[in-house]
Amino acid sequence: MVIQYKCPNCGSDMAFDSESGHLSCSNCGRQDNIETFPETNILRKFDPQEAKEYHCENCGAVILTEAQTTATHCSFCGAPVLLADRLTGDLAPAKVIPFTISKDEAVAAFRKWTNNGRLTPRGFTSGDRIKKMTGMYVPFWLYDIDGTADVAALATRVHSYTSGDTIYTETDFYDIRREIDLSYLKVPADASEKMDDELMDKLEPYNYEELKDFKMPYLAGFLAEKYDYDEEALYSRIESKIVPYIDSYIGSTISGYSTVSYTHKQILTNKKNVYYTLFPVWMVYYDFDNKEHTFAMNGQTGKVVGKPPISGFKVAAWFTGIAASVFAVMKVVAFAVGGVLW
Repeated sequence: MVIQYKCPNCGSDMAFDSESGHLSCSNCGRQDNIETFPETNILRKFDPQEAKEYHCENCGAVILTEAQTTATHCSFCGAPVLLADRLTGDLAPAKVIPFTISKDEAVAAFRKWTNNGRLTPRGFTSGDRIKKMTGMYVPFWLYDIDGTADVAALATRVHSYTSGDTIYTETDFYDIRREIDLSYLKVPADASEKMDDELMDKLEPYNYEELKDFKMPYLAGFLAEKYDYDEEALYSRIESKIVPYIDSYIGSTISGYSTVSYTHKQILTNKKNVYYTLFPVWMVYYDFDNKEHTFAMNGQTGKVVGKPPISGFKVAAWFTGIAASVFAVMKVVAFAVGGVLW
């Protein structure tokens, strides 16, 4: 989403500066605190009735931009997008994690990351192949969850001892009960249909100490996508994340037994609080071998995720090296014990 904040000095557009955390003017260098930026210098305030929704005819993605825009480019695939119907509903997020990594820093971090791939083709790490790097705020829901577990199990402890020539085995039986209360704070789930869930999950963790109350100036100079899924639609995903942790915790409280057989296990989760939040993500589009590869970078921590291409030649060489090393070790061992290895 692009919003215009006019510099009080020279009238130029100001954008959010990830290094200082302020609005910055590229023309005169002025910086302003977001909290105290004068309302009179905001060209257009956010209004759900004025925001426009654009649908990419190429990939179907939905992004937000200001009302007077008639055409833009899709932040996902780079294709032109056309104006659609006006947005409805409450689109204002409750929280936001601002960008702390600038575009130059993001480009440098991505190039460093590409050089770490041992099995990537040699040409992948050379040259300037970054087609486009887009800073955008991705919609997430953050859930505060209360979890309870009611568990019953039968457990045994088995021990053996010898008396004379006889070996005795004793088995003790235990009736186990557990009633457990657990709380999980700010469990995230991305609310964008076009964002790959696995990719977004791998960008975690974010530092929630930097979570801010939402203010429109944080979005200046970046794109923002509206949510496709409301908080109810994503709750099953949150449960699928939380339940394994609760189940693991239950197991940690029942230890030291030879066997454990559950006769009853009930895990319940309750949604306590939900926050509509925007997370900073650099989307990276990278050309190689006549194909476009998509990567994502955490705009707060610099963590890069994605699947780089694999070199068949390097994979074959790697396996050949492993086989040669194993053969050499086996030959040394055979020689040491006086054998012959052909």
